[in-house]
Amino acid sequence: MSQSIKIDPFGFREYDARWIYEKDINEPGITNLGKGLGTQIKERTKKENPRVIVGHDYRSYSEKIKSALKKGLVSTGCFVEDVGLSLSPMVYFAQFNLDADAVAMVTASHNENGWTGVKMGIKKGLTHAPEEMKELKEITLNQNFTKGNGDEKQIKDFDKVYKENLISKNKLKKKIKAVVACGNGTAGIFAPDILRGIGCEIVELDCNLDWNFPKYNPNPEDLEMLHAIVKSVKENNADIGFGFDGDGDRVGVIDDEGNEIFSDKIGLLIARNLSNSHQNSKFIVDVKSTGLYSTDEVLNKNRCETLYWKTGHSHIKRKVYEENALAGFEKSGHFFFNQPLGYGYDDGINSAIQVCHLLNNQDRKMSEIVKDLPTTYQSPTMAPFCKDEEKYNVVEEMIKEFKKIKEQKIKIDNQEIKEIITVNGVRFSFEDGSWGLIRASSNKPSLVVVTESPTSNERKLNIFKFIDEILKRTGKIGEYDQKI
Repeated sequence: MSQSIKIDPFGFREYDARWIYEKDINEPGITNLGKGLGTQIKERTKKENPRVIVGHDYRSYSEKIKSALKKGLVSTGCFVEDVGLSLSPMVYFAQFNLDADAVAMVTASHNENGWTGVKMGIKKGLTHAPEEMKELKEITLNQNFTKGNGDEKQIKDFDKVYKENLISKNKLKKKIKAVVACGNGTAGIFAPDILRGIGCEIVELDCNLDWNFPKYNPNPEDLEMLHAIVKSVKENNADIGFGFDGDGDRVGVIDDEGNEIFSDKIGLLIARNLSNSHQNSKFIVDVKSTGLYSTDEVLNKNRCETLYWKTGHSHIKRKVYEENALAGFEKSGHFFFNQPLGYGYDDGINSAIQVCHLLNNQDRKMSEIVKDLPTTYQSPTMAPFCKDEEKYNVVEEMIKEFKKIKEQKIKIDNQEIKEIITVNGVRFSFEDGSWGLIRASSNKPSLVVVTESPTSNERKLNIFKFIDEILKRTGKIGEYDQKI
């Protein structure tokens, strides 16, 4: 008896698809996803037999899911090229290297065991944007599938090609001692080899593959993982510590003194280093990132421009591509390097390599380099409850409100608003570089509020109080998840 098809519509997210395996989706459901994706690829590429690169991460059930997905793709006429066990960036790289039409990577990234999912893309270096996800969801759930004669083949040893590509262009002159933590995720068979290959001395931390993740989830934002890296950096007297997520597209960084460096600050240090050899470049950062990019003296001296754009790796990736920017940095740790440094997609190992170049170019410790950046007082990301059906209207109201405040030259903490950015909510900034942000969360019934000031902690607080007052007046805001 054939199994009935199970596929929860909520698994289709803004940029990828994720489900709890067997509870929310089963193998026939995955095969239908493959049929939906194959149909979409054929429509978009106008090819009878488009070539699709497929890979999977190291979870106990990922190969089984990949087989079900391939079955669906092949039934629509796709020619599947399977690169085996891989990182998401290795699959993205394969699309360029093998000149294929699309990619499908079976991974739930850093989610707990039980989760599965697929990251997919058609245009090289870009993953599905919200409108493509919506189209895929409709094709799949309505079962509007095309039929064709597909095929599949294994691409052997592609991991070597991926590793060699990163190693060959990135040799270091000086020895850097790095702790490489992989949380027993797939990056364990890639990151140590590549970083050793460019010339680092490596201290491995949980780099053996274990799909039970016995210590913690491979997630560089997980405090347990960060604490383990800190301990190892101190014990081994290392120059730097790197923590990679489950599918290798993000990295967390710990300096030689055991301090976590937030991703937006790491991005700025990398941008500074790159701007010396790539003058007149453009950088893209998300609206939650530090205001230091727009006032940075090194970037200004090298005539580089920074654009603030929508939060979300798919958005930043596309903007880097559209603007032909040199690099893009997202607060969550997704970094994107365009030619000649990369192909525009997020690769945590390439991000770690760029940090190594930064150390390679300076005769100083990471903790000293970080001190070059002005001190800023930044709030955590605060999320006040706001209903899904109301959050976007509240944000629209806020945009109008802050434009009015700017026009009427109303002062907030004795300063006038100098600039307003409305690409993703409203981000308003002042002469001294302080700023505040209100946007709608893309995946929860809440808003997102962030404030930062290079002047004082008090100013950061005063800007938040001002935002909080205005939000309260709407009568549509509930409890905050955390508050300063």
